[in-house]
Amino acid sequence: MSSYENYTRISKLYDATRKPVGTEIILGCLAATETPLEDLVLVDAGCGTGNYTRQLASRVGRVEAVDLNAGMLEQARSKLAQAEAEGRVVFHQASIEALPLGDETADAVMLNQVLHHLNDDPASDWPAVRAVMGECFRVLRPGGVVVVNICSHEQLTRGWWYFVLIPEAVEKMCGRHVPLTTLQRTMAETGFSHLGRFVPVDGVLQGQTYFDPRAPLDPDWRAGDSIWTLVSADELSRVLDRIRAMEASGELKDFFERHDAVRRDIGQFTMVAARKPPPGTGAGSGTPG
Repeated sequence: MSSYENYTRISKLYDATRKPVGTEIILGCLAATETPLEDLVLVDAGCGTGNYTRQLASRVGRVEAVDLNAGMLEQARSKLAQAEAEGRVVFHQASIEALPLGDETADAVMLNQVLHHLNDDPASDWPAVRAVMGECFRVLRPGGVVVVNICSHEQLTRGWWYFVLIPEAVEKMCGRHVPLTTLQRTMAETGFSHLGRFVPVDGVLQGQTYFDPRAPLDPDWRAGDSIWTLVSADELSRVLDRIRAMEASGELKDFFERHDAVRRDIGQFTMVAARKPPPGTGAGSGTPG
């Protein structure tokens, strides 16, 4: 469903460098619903290759996995064939701006690293994000929760050691990420009650491959992080030349350790959780915080 990344092309490479981190936080947020976990219907909005669905399908009643890209869904189905056959996972090829589910038919919705792929307009107050939040609110039963896995602008600029090498692309990526305060305001205006922000500082979206300073030299590794799609040919050439030069001079390991240090304090991503108020309670506080 990405408006800038060709996930049909890279879907078969995606899983090598993308890990479903933060699932324990999602499970904790699901406890805020009024439905027992084993009966809970969870929507994986923008499921991609199904990494998060695979982690959670055995813990909940059913996962409704939604993605617009056929290639990503094909990969998800291949790894979750048994769960699909057992009815624990149902796949839908659709946009998350128009979820193919009825009103108040789900107990929870999760959106993992997906909102920045929307074709949105920050100057008009992020209408696509607003539409997605509206859809989440519509399909959730009263008392249901939504959990958004997203990067703050600080995390984008300081939480990934190699992002300092691609400042032009990082600026573009920040422009695609709705600020956390705006996201929470939009949730509140949609009717959600704010539950909290959670930052797993030890969570690394690329798993152990993130800690290899030579990894950006591998095009298959770069395919696992959509920011590289925003890197121009000239910027990429400069980055690869610089990494090779640092490797040759023995500086690469020190460069990695120096620029990775901040991540251990601020993390790479933030989980924002909100709840659809039960009947009679009204919307809770949507104050960002």
